[in-house]
Amino acid sequence: RRVHGLPMGWIYGRRATAPLTPLTASLREELYTTPYGSIDWPEARRTICPIDIYTEHSWFHKFIFNVCAAYEKVHSTALRERALDLCLDHIRQEDLNTSHIDIGPVNKAINMLVIWFAEGPRSPNFAAHVARVPDYLWVAEDGMKMQGYNGSQLWDTAFAVQALLATGMHDRAKGALVRAHAYLESSQVRDETPQNAKFYRHVSLGAWPFSTRAHGWPISDCTAEGLKSVLALRTLSFIDSTLVSPARLKEAINVVLSLQNHHAGGGWATYENQRAPPFLELMNPSEVFGAIMIDYEYVECTSASIQALCAFRKQFPGHRKREIIRAIDAGLGYIRSSQRPDGSWYGSWGVCFTYGTWFGVEGLIAAGAPASAPEVLKACRFLLSKQNTDGGWGESFLSSVKKEYCSCESQVVNTAWAMLTLMRANWPDRTVLARAAALIVSRQLPNGDWKQERISGVFNANCMISYSSYRNVFTMWALGEFYNKYERATVARL
Repeated sequence: RRVHGLPMGWIYGRRATAPLTPLTASLREELYTTPYGSIDWPEARRTICPIDIYTEHSWFHKFIFNVCAAYEKVHSTALRERALDLCLDHIRQEDLNTSHIDIGPVNKAINMLVIWFAEGPRSPNFAAHVARVPDYLWVAEDGMKMQGYNGSQLWDTAFAVQALLATGMHDRAKGALVRAHAYLESSQVRDETPQNAKFYRHVSLGAWPFSTRAHGWPISDCTAEGLKSVLALRTLSFIDSTLVSPARLKEAINVVLSLQNHHAGGGWATYENQRAPPFLELMNPSEVFGAIMIDYEYVECTSASIQALCAFRKQFPGHRKREIIRAIDAGLGYIRSSQRPDGSWYGSWGVCFTYGTWFGVEGLIAAGAPASAPEVLKACRFLLSKQNTDGGWGESFLSSVKKEYCSCESQVVNTAWAMLTLMRANWPDRTVLARAAALIVSRQLPNGDWKQERISGVFNANCMISYSSYRNVFTMWALGEFYNKYERATVARL
């Protein structure tokens, strides 16, 4: 939010424009439906394609923007210069903190533009920006894309490790697990960002980011999943447990504990604590996104953090014992309070209720709730009510948008999440799980892969994300747990 607004504000405040060339003139003609010179730009602020409007501009937002537009005509030049200098200081620090990757592609592109105008095309900082552009380019099965991040390397690796371990075939996956452990070590953040308070950054030392150490932004659930994976791996005889020392594991715990919201619902948000009240959502300028103005608590982040704390406590029972117990109890309270009346949890980072409900149940049981707890049984009944006739589960991305379960044809990823939930809850009817496993097996390709089906990732309710690894990771995870949890004869009959 703020890191995206900074470069936009600097470009606008500086009235930065490039010289008109044949190329830019051609682009103006291509991109705009009316002649460029005749566009009424103040009026254009309210010209939005109806399909892009997910969050209407509030009356307060419109009022503030009108006030700002009026101020532009009489603004203080001296104050503007001070503000632009401060803005540029924050932009440069974001570049340095992230090795010129920046938090995402939006501020990456505009930060690079700011540096071009502020320092010139020959500046070392601009060259460093250009060198990092390929980090965002992704050649997918259907062509080249601009990623929403510089990748999901840590996230994918952590889930892949847990999936491989769930199969029980540790010896057959030795090489992969050793290399994954090395990557987990190399991606943990080893330095604190300079002047945290000045630049409004949360503590980073010991965290795991979503992608790479060079990116460096700490995230609660990424830290938790990274920590869970390292803790699980270090119990294996062929893993060098000294590679990630106990001191470093404790640094990760420091990050997880620091990210809990004690003054809100007791849950965990993503990058930082919930620092401001929800009424700031009245200032949401994005149109296409919902709930972006502050960092909210999420069942996924809360559940992952609880699971990590519980896993850590088993191996290091004496470290920050009371604080960990209090954190787990508070997080458990948030998970219970955020369960919907129908037994589900809304998933904010995956599509959607099958994903959120998996995290909800995992968090409850990790924190000590029995499989017979009312919340767990209610969640299982919700999932069973959504099972398709072919034995699988399928959710459209519209579930995320509308915040209600929108069924579609069975998807192997949704089916895997539902299976993992029911198995974690020890659901007694194995035939439900056997039918789901049979569907996943029937969709496997001869080379072991699965086809890419519907989109399975989401953020801010209305922006979908492709996670190409999910079709392999969660199917393997679900089938591995099913195979090891139940009689092998059951698997043989599939």
